[in-house]
Amino acid sequence: MKIKNITYIAVTAFLLPFLGCKKELTTSPTTAVDEGLVYANADNIETVLNGSWAYMQETFFTYANPGYSTIFRNSDAMGNDVAIIQNKYGYSDSYNFTIANNQSRLNGIWTLLYKVIDNMNNVITKIDASEGTAEKKARIKGQALALRANSYLNLVTYYQFNYQLNPNAKAVPLYTKPTNPASVAQPKATLEEIYKVIIADLTEAERLLPTYNRPGTTKYKINIDVVHGLLARTYLNIGKWDLATEQALAAKKNYPYMAADEYANGFNDLKNSEWIWGQGQQPDQSNASYSFHYIDVSSTSSYYYSFMADPNFKKLFDDNDIRSKLFLWDGLPSREGYLRYQKFRFRPDVTADIVMMRSAEMTLIAAEGYARAENLSKAVETLNELLSARKANVYVLGSKTKDQLIADILIERRKELWGEGFALSDILRTQSAVVRKPALGSDGQPLKVTVITPTGPKEVLAKQHTTLRFPNSTDFVPNSPYYLIPIPQSELNANPNINK
Repeated sequence: MKIKNITYIAVTAFLLPFLGCKKELTTSPTTAVDEGLVYANADNIETVLNGSWAYMQETFFTYANPGYSTIFRNSDAMGNDVAIIQNKYGYSDSYNFTIANNQSRLNGIWTLLYKVIDNMNNVITKIDASEGTAEKKARIKGQALALRANSYLNLVTYYQFNYQLNPNAKAVPLYTKPTNPASVAQPKATLEEIYKVIIADLTEAERLLPTYNRPGTTKYKINIDVVHGLLARTYLNIGKWDLATEQALAAKKNYPYMAADEYANGFNDLKNSEWIWGQGQQPDQSNASYSFHYIDVSSTSSYYYSFMADPNFKKLFDDNDIRSKLFLWDGLPSREGYLRYQKFRFRPDVTADIVMMRSAEMTLIAAEGYARAENLSKAVETLNELLSARKANVYVLGSKTKDQLIADILIERRKELWGEGFALSDILRTQSAVVRKPALGSDGQPLKVTVITPTGPKEVLAKQHTTLRFPNSTDFVPNSPYYLIPIPQSELNANPNINK
């Protein structure tokens, strides 16, 4: 890690009043305020925690890299079901698997995750000795442990192949203590070593947060349900199926499925009953909302609207499925023939809350966990809970094998979680290949569709994937280096130990 620039996000900013996770961070050095004062009491330390969350969500690196949402957009652009409009600013490099050339994105993701880690290392290390009630200190420490675990979970997901392929593969540097300019830069740790820290952090957070009851308007705050959800994701990654199922079911129990007609409301509101974890936005705190300029393809206020859907993705849905109603062939100039998937929409004030975890995802984790653990009937029962909520045809196991069921659950993940950042992570986790195929009509020829243009109906060729191979002209394959986020060159230059 680049020690000299790790985290010295302003302690002065952390001491400012913090309301609703507002943008209170600057980049002045920590020496602006004595460190002993900052970490003297739990109230100040909680401000460090909240400020780190604000930094994580609201920091612009460029317009195409608005904080933590950058990771979601990058993941989906590199998957199967997003067909990027190539002449639009934003994520064409990710879609084309040339992200290695985008140092601003590489620097942004790396810096964001490690700055949060270092701030949480300070909180975790210093909270026990601070003044404050035992209850408050336990809550702060539990939230800091979970936030550190979440950062490391992103790092092991995107910077190395899946744990089940090789747990001893080296991934990224591991830091669990606060750093300073004299600290020694660490080499890469193995996946095994990092996952041990993730699981230990989340297990301790689970112990510390059982009674914390957050206000409903502060879903960015980590409670026991978020911890269960992060454990479910972790255990799914490393192949502990029973534990993944157990944790997913625990995470979702307080978050009922949204009503069928709510699915078309724009996925922009923390009040949605399914949302377990998310980032609220308002007009004076809206940097994270900027990512909607890519995924909102129907609002007139959306500037880039580049995340269109692959026509083959539409074919995965039953006609009666409420999600299928969100598709629309675009007839407007510059995007004529593209397939809109109108899942995400700005609110009228051009803000949108950011979803980070939903009960639907937990249902799919539980269903997959059951299937991989050979409990096929329970997997189908769990999957059908979600399909029924979406008014889709229920799943009938019949003579299908375990592998067929798992494949179908993974398709349901693509359908339900489109645009929420799981495309590439699922490809890496399952050691599968990207699948992008031409869209064909029933006659086997390129698909033609009727669009409504400003001058009336018109038949056009459906726009579809334009990148069907890797940059070296080879076919998509599992476990390709093209899927991994590269460590930025600035970090390689600054850390002489990283490849030892």
